[in-house]
Amino acid sequence: MEHATNPLQQARLDRIRRVARLMDARYGIPGTRYRIGLDGLIGLIPGIGDGVGLAVSGWMIAEAVQAGARRRTIARMVGNAALDGVVGSVPLVGDLFDFAFKSHQRNAALLAADLERQVRPASAR
Repeated sequence: MEHATNPLQQARLDRIRRVARLMDARYGIPGTRYRIGLDGLIGLIPGIGDGVGLAVSGWMIAEAVQAGARRRTIARMVGNAALDGVVGSVPLVGDLFDFAFKSHQRNAALLAADLERQVRPASAR
């Protein structure tokens, strides 16, 4: 998406994208094309990591509401965050899931697509 409806929406989306990248894809694994982020790394800390990831997801969802995302988009974002939180809390399997699922980037993409859909003329949909 190039431009959201207004500069405030675009600023929110840019912030969300930066945080999503930090949480899900900040660091490259040498010798591979795979990237991991702080969500998976912090998730390795029992009891704390999953809560931090859910808090960031909550912030992203609140920002999406403020940006004017549709209810359907918000519901999908909540679903991604819930799935990440539930599966992520399972020892070992959850840690691997956190590295692979990348819920923050999924949610940033959902928001970007929703905001883009709102600014496209009806004839272009």
